[in-house]
Amino acid sequence: MAQFVLAGKTDCPHYAKAELLADSLQRCLPNFKIHKISVLPKAWKEWLEDTCKRNGWKHEQSPVIWRELVNQGGKGMLLGGFSDFLEHCQDYYSITSDMPSDVMLSVASENLATKMNLFVEEQHRVSSIKPLHIWFSSALSPTSHFLIPNLLSAEVFPNTSAISLHLLDLEGKEEQLQWLRMETENMALPLLYQVTTHTDLEHAFKEADVILLQDECWSDDSNTEDEEERKKKKLKRISDRYREYGQLIDTRANKEVKVIVSGDSFVNLRCSLLLDNARSIGSNQFVTVATQLENEARAIIAKKLKVRTSDVTHVIVWGNISDSFYIDLQRAKVFNYDGPIKGPAFFSLPAKNILQERKWLETDFQELVRCQRAAVASKSCRVAAMSLTNGILAVIKAWNGICGPDEIFSLGVLCPGDYNLPEGIVLSVPVTFTDRKWSVLSDVTLEDDLKERLQIAARELKQEKELGSENNEM
Repeated sequence: MAQFVLAGKTDCPHYAKAELLADSLQRCLPNFKIHKISVLPKAWKEWLEDTCKRNGWKHEQSPVIWRELVNQGGKGMLLGGFSDFLEHCQDYYSITSDMPSDVMLSVASENLATKMNLFVEEQHRVSSIKPLHIWFSSALSPTSHFLIPNLLSAEVFPNTSAISLHLLDLEGKEEQLQWLRMETENMALPLLYQVTTHTDLEHAFKEADVILLQDECWSDDSNTEDEEERKKKKLKRISDRYREYGQLIDTRANKEVKVIVSGDSFVNLRCSLLLDNARSIGSNQFVTVATQLENEARAIIAKKLKVRTSDVTHVIVWGNISDSFYIDLQRAKVFNYDGPIKGPAFFSLPAKNILQERKWLETDFQELVRCQRAAVASKSCRVAAMSLTNGILAVIKAWNGICGPDEIFSLGVLCPGDYNLPEGIVLSVPVTFTDRKWSVLSDVTLEDDLKERLQIAARELKQEKELGSENNEM
């Protein structure tokens, strides 16, 4: 089968003549196939240069014609321009073209008008699409590979027709980001509108509707420094980075943006720095994810009670997610427990009534939760990306209205006044979602021991913030 590709400027008379000759051959010869590429005049030069460079050809005029030796898109053999095509048709098929010049010009004019109409229609179609803009920092982290395929779905973002994903990684290489972009595009996800990559902050958070911030780890410059010195340097880098993030979010993001901070270190501090520097955006639009800690605690309890992890609900994480947090079971329930009292599938028992080992709950259990993620990281040589992804997705779904009215989530948020905590501190507290807005759970018991724990966490976070401010002024 003879398969040709004919490309040219839409206003080129010779392209018009070659096009009609090719149409004639295709009608007469069952094994002759033609594929046409019509390019607007202003884009022709760049298109031709790219095509010739990609195929190793030399050609400077319109049209350009080549023969494909395999299916369309495969390696091609350059035939040349209009004269070369005309000569080929005469030699192989004994068919020529005697189109007058005025007809050639008329057809070229029609081609240009048709192409311009199609271009205008496409521009209108594109302008009518209003994609949801999601910005993703530390895009090359292991979490991204789990999060991206699940994030771009109608299950997470209902009533969304298109999503523009913006991959930001200030420590990453452009080549690696391009591979991630290609891999994302190759999934052919229905909601994906476009993917952009960024290794600097020139366009960061522009038009952002959702921002997922997970960058937290920067390599130490020296192994000779003591732990305190390394912590100070890390706090300075974090403070500088997140102050700048906050300022950019304040000026570039949509005012209804949802900002989610996640990770293992200084997550409460990072969220607090954003709040301090994004003054024009409501404080209720910034949260820090503690749901992965909830799930890790649920898994430990489930293993001890020999039930599924999903059978344990309403676990609460209080305090500093990255350090002095406390796992509270005052609202926790256990379903399908094989105990002396049993009931139907909807029947549950308070976790504290089953776990009566108070010493274990206050010591060993708390330490097990702390060590759980570190154990996963040490065995798999990477962060607990899957559990973190699951926690982030759960929060986004709830924020988008996909959760029950009784579901409890632990989120780091700006401290509510009724807990008698210092202002400007972000602590993990239990919240519920209603009408796509979160509110702090009010009917919880704060015993003296828990109040003291929260005060300790608040002081700890205040010291981190002050240390970061001191380093910033150095």
